[in-house]
Amino acid sequence: MKSFLVVLSLSVSAGLFSQTVTLSKGVKVNQNNDKFFYKVDSEIPNAEYLGEVQVDGFSKNDADTFSLIYKKAKTLGANAFSLNQKESIDGLDKSLDSEHYQLNLYYIPSDQFKKEDNTVYIFSYEPKDQNILIDNKKRVLQPKHYIKLNLADGETSSVSTKKLLGSKVMLQGKAGQPVQYFMVTSFNLHSDQSGTNGGIFIKSGDVTPVEKSFAQFLQLIYKEQK
Repeated sequence: MKSFLVVLSLSVSAGLFSQTVTLSKGVKVNQNNDKFFYKVDSEIPNAEYLGEVQVDGFSKNDADTFSLIYKKAKTLGANAFSLNQKESIDGLDKSLDSEHYQLNLYYIPSDQFKKEDNTVYIFSYEPKDQNILIDNKKRVLQPKHYIKLNLADGETSSVSTKKLLGSKVMLQGKAGQPVQYFMVTSFNLHSDQSGTNGGIFIKSGDVTPVEKSFAQFLQLIYKEQK
């Protein structure tokens, strides 16, 4: 198949921020029905290179950014991405400028993705530090950071928001336990949407699951907190 160039762009703007996500390069389309979109290393055996997405500008909504990238990637049938690392004097520059970066797009057979069993990622996009408890030990989770936990087989761990009316999740380590992702958020107030209880639900903090594809994008743009 001859190479071809596809350029599609979509901008999101509001107030003082504006972001453009562009499918800046397309060399091939892979016809598949994969819904997932996972992060991989820059050197992947059996990877089929499809093209490139360019992200420029600032956005305070990471979910919107990922949604735009996902839509562009799926026009080529991509199910994987990696950061397009630039060359520097010391070799490949692994840092990421959150307002200007490029992602390489690939198709990879589903059985070729690396597994990461008994691992948990805890993310925070809040604008300020959050106090949480991990196994009843205080941790301060910084904005746009994540904490990686390794679970031991047969042992139970807990993550909570350390506040009255907050959330707590129990994590069980066991053989073959798939990787898990959670987002920690601060105070929220919402109405009952079930139509059965009525009233208002109040939480001083929440720990909620995050879909794997979005979580792996957050791994790319957030920093790990040791």
